[in-house]
Amino acid sequence: MRRPVLAANWKLHKTQAETRAFLEKFKPLVAQSSHCEIVVCPPFTSLGAAVAAARDSNIAIGAQDVFWEKKGAYTGEVTAAMLAEAGCQHVIVGHSERRQYFHETDGEVSRKLLAVLSAGLTPIVCVGETLQEREAKATEAVLARQFLGACNALTTTQFSRIIVAYEPVWAIGTGQTATPELAATAHRFLRQQADERFGAPAAQELRILYGGSVKPDNVKSLMAQREIDGGLVGGASLEPESFAAIVNF
Repeated sequence: MRRPVLAANWKLHKTQAETRAFLEKFKPLVAQSSHCEIVVCPPFTSLGAAVAAARDSNIAIGAQDVFWEKKGAYTGEVTAAMLAEAGCQHVIVGHSERRQYFHETDGEVSRKLLAVLSAGLTPIVCVGETLQEREAKATEAVLARQFLGACNALTTTQFSRIIVAYEPVWAIGTGQTATPELAATAHRFLRQQADERFGAPAAQELRILYGGSVKPDNVKSLMAQREIDGGLVGGASLEPESFAAIVNF
């Protein structure tokens, strides 16, 4: 039985003070939520505040991005080792906004993924198609390219440590949500890709999250799908009551 993961991606939101205030309200709302793993991913500047505020709780802290090199002349970048030292346990890799706005390639996502694994952290690897790609009936081709582009260099042991997040780009922050059945179909395809590359046991253990306008009023129907192992939550994770309702689906 795959244990669900509910992860909050705060994107460019929340100062250190706001992070502390959120976790102060959020912690008691999920203190008894042992049915899933809970991850909160604040901006880099709030990681320290989040780690301190979440100490001795059931909430793990993750980062929203990472750089693949271990050191060097890369102004503004942050290494996986730095994130581990800061107290992170997870790192989001290859989010569609990184691909769209910062032109990240599948090769760069792969290098980041390997860096995260080498630092002993758990990557949440994002894949997903745009509206144009879906309308062109290219969803499976895009998912296969992104999945294999990120994961093909991994050993089976390394692959067993990752989490995948399917996030249809057309549903992120738009209020549109892939129907549970549509999302499950994409998840099933990704699990098939994992089976073909890493074998059936690894594919069956892989946790695949759904990301794309996950909210308290649709999380239960999404989680009812056997192929959906949790959510990567954006806007609805910014308020403690809202994200707690999603965690406690």
